[in-house]
Amino acid sequence: MSICINPSCPRPNHPDNANNRFCQSCGSDLVIQGRYRVMRLLSDKSGFGKIYEAYQQGIPKIVKVLKEDLNSDAKAVELFEQEAAVLGQLNHPGIPQVDGYFQYQTRGGLLLHCIGMEKIQGPNLEEWLQQQDNRPISQDQAIAWLKQLAIILQQVHNQHYLHRDIKPSNIMLKPDGQLVLIDFGTAREETRTYLAKLGAGYGITAIISSGYT
Repeated sequence: MSICINPSCPRPNHPDNANNRFCQSCGSDLVIQGRYRVMRLLSDKSGFGKIYEAYQQGIPKIVKVLKEDLNSDAKAVELFEQEAAVLGQLNHPGIPQVDGYFQYQTRGGLLLHCIGMEKIQGPNLEEWLQQQDNRPISQDQAIAWLKQLAIILQQVHNQHYLHRDIKPSNIMLKPDGQLVLIDFGTAREETRTYLAKLGAGYGITAIISSGYT
């Protein structure tokens, strides 16, 4: 299976795409940036982007694409590019490794904003809790996870960034037990002015995010 990410493609899941470089429905390139072959759509429920599973020489990856109706929204594009920039400055097993921001042009000339990054294996904590029938976790488990998150956040804060959207759906649980903090789309660089406003409780932009971006 290989799918086309052109939002205007009439048949992105064309069965012949798997054996071709170009979409057999719209003609757009199926090998994104010459490196990623997109296999399936994972989510389009995010506030900013669509999330795709892709492969680069057999290695699973995530390709995040800014929703096309936000292309003309300068602030949305800025936040999207900022996510790649923030992740590029962070190096920790609890933070996804990013390949970078890039632009992809469809056969029809539509320019899409994209980010390529590491694919984190495992469920997010919201999904994990549902799998456990929402049973309470043990005190030891809670403390262990809080310690992991504190270390991850220390890494983020050491680079003078604030995540600003910490919730169960933005925390992945890998098979080895490592937590990974995702969705840096609303992260913000710390400044004295911003921290002063935060302390005063006014002038702060409200952020509503629906998860894995």
